Amino acid sequence: MKKYVSFTTLLLVLLTAGLSSMKTIPQKNRSIYQLTVYHYQTADQEKLLDDYLQNALLPALHRHHFKNIGVFKRIAQDTSANKILYIFIPHQSLQSVVQIAEQLKTDAVYQKDGAAYLNAVYNNPPYTRMENILLQAFTLAPEMQLPDLKSNRKERVYELRSYESSTEKIFANKVHMFNEGDEIGLFKQLHFNAAFYGEVIAGSKIPNLMYMTCHENKAARDSNWKNFSESQQWKKLSSAPEYQHNVAHIDIEFLYPTDYSDF
Repeated sequence: MKKYVSFTTLLLVLLTAGLSSMKTIPQKNRSIYQLTVYHYQTADQEKLLDDYLQNALLPALHRHHFKNIGVFKRIAQDTSANKILYIFIPHQSLQSVVQIAEQLKTDAVYQKDGAAYLNAVYNNPPYTRMENILLQAFTLAPEMQLPDLKSNRKERVYELRSYESSTEKIFANKVHMFNEGDEIGLFKQLHFNAAFYGEVIAGSKIPNLMYMTCHENKAARDSNWKNFSESQQWKKLSSAPEYQHNVAHIDIEFLYPTDYSDF
C-alpha cells in the first residue's frame, strides 16, 4: 500500500534538512515560533474564535506542556473590514509543529471543547482566511522572553514588526545587524521588552524577519522609540557602511493581548 505524505509534513522535513546543513550558524536551542494569523470580519466570528482559543486550544496546548502562548488583536480595528487575530506558539523544534497537530486530532477533550469551531459549516466559517508563519529564533535571542509589564492588558502596545529584504544575502546582513551589531542589546538596554526575534523560514514573505516589542502603553512606546532613534549607539550602527540598504519594506502591527493570552 502506498503511503502519502502531506505537503506540510514534507515542507517541514525539507526545512529541517536545510537548517541542519547550515553549519556556520549555531542551531542549538534556537526556538521555532509558529505564528497563526486569523482574518475575520464579524463579531460572531470573533466570539467563536475567542471561545475556541480560550476554552479549547490553549488549555489543550497547556496539557501538552506548551507555555507562553500569546493571543493578540489589532488595536482600534473595530471599523476595519479585515480584522486580525494572532496566535504565537513557541516550539522546541520543527517536528513539534507536526507532532502537536497530530496529537490534537486524538485529544478527546480538545475535540469536545472545540466542537463549535472544529465542526463549523461551510456557509458559517469562523474566519475568512488563516495563515501560518514559521520562524526560527535569532542566534543571540534563542528563546522568547516574557515582557515585564504592569499595565492593564488593553492599554498595552505590542508592536509586531516585519522587515523584508531584497535578497537572501542582504537579509543575512540585517540579521547580523541585530545579532553581532547588537541592535538586540540596544532594545534591551532601552527596556523595549522584546518578546521574540525570528527569521521567517516558511511564509508568504521571504526573505523576512519579524520581532515583537512590548510596551506599557502608547506613550511608553513613543518614548521608547524616541530614545532609540536619538541614541548614539543607533546613530552609529545605522550609519555604518556595511549595514546600508538592508531593509526593503517594513510592516508594523499594533496589538494588545487578550485576557486569556499567556502574556
